[in-house]
Amino acid sequence: MPDHELSRTDARRLALRGQLLTAERPTDLLTVLRRLTVVQDDPTHHVAPSADLVLWSRLGSTYSPDALRAAVDEQRVLELHGYLRPCEDLALFRADMADWPGRGELRPWQKEQRAWVEANTACRLDILDRLRTSGPLPASELPDTCERPWRSSGWNHHRNVVMLLKLLVARGEVAAAGREERQTLWDLAERVYPDDPVVPADEAERVRDKRRLRALGIARARSAQVPGEPGHVGEAGEPAVVEGVKGHWRVDPELLDEPFAGRTALLSPLDRLIHDRRRMDEIFEFDYQLEMYKPREQRLWGYWALPVLHGDRLVGKVDATADRREGELRVEALHEDVPFTRAMTRAVHDELTDLAAWLDLQLVGPP
Repeated sequence: MPDHELSRTDARRLALRGQLLTAERPTDLLTVLRRLTVVQDDPTHHVAPSADLVLWSRLGSTYSPDALRAAVDEQRVLELHGYLRPCEDLALFRADMADWPGRGELRPWQKEQRAWVEANTACRLDILDRLRTSGPLPASELPDTCERPWRSSGWNHHRNVVMLLKLLVARGEVAAAGREERQTLWDLAERVYPDDPVVPADEAERVRDKRRLRALGIARARSAQVPGEPGHVGEAGEPAVVEGVKGHWRVDPELLDEPFAGRTALLSPLDRLIHDRRRMDEIFEFDYQLEMYKPREQRLWGYWALPVLHGDRLVGKVDATADRREGELRVEALHEDVPFTRAMTRAVHDELTDLAAWLDLQLVGPP
């Protein structure tokens, strides 16, 4: 039998404790990053960059985006595979970098990536030489001498330098070294990454699983492979079942007995609380998807709709736009998944007022 039998309410509260979305707010940027382990570094600026929204939703209006930029520039926070991470966590990925493109039997896509990098060895060496002499530099200032172009049916087709940089990061040769306006700067990894001892691969995976479970509170031992940070946690924590949900879970036992007091929060569409849509549906029973890639006429909630947390439930979405030219945070619609009480409406309005003030904009709406 599993060690723990949980209700959906128990499971939701575990997730919220793990993600620092309870009434007791944290007060320090690096404390939040170390607890969450990753914050997705997406530049979409429809309301604010996702990383800033995630940190604002935890820290409140005391959070300054300049503090995050300074932490990145000072390399106390590093970007890896599209996620911001505390610099000390890089030691947990160095063994994988050394073993790129993977250990054991390689999958076809891993073999293809290895062959593509080998076919473009001259371009790889040109990029490393340019960074060695002139870095850090944006991708636009790096040479494209690839003999074999990157072929794709998607938007990466022929984006040779961008794709080669991505693979050189995976190999541990190149690293993101901050930003200049909205462009990522690249440099040699040896000049960016801390000189910490490399953690052996098996141990590093166990540590990452344990820290990921601490951040999520509750997760599956195994889940489907997805781009970016995984949502599974292996054998970390203890086994559990959730009433009304099929299958087994892993939980962080240290979070089980903590008291819970909820609050209202507006979340980034890329927040880790909802990143795993299947987990979101099973635990929170919340219907949501990011609609920025849909044609306008097919959107139900909005281009960059912000999920609304109230207490231990996800209860709606806010369709908002930051119009910096007009100095407005415009709320086009407030979608209620459950009928809002006066207290819920007031709490959401207070969060929107706080968000507008933090953005230095005037709140307009909802209609």
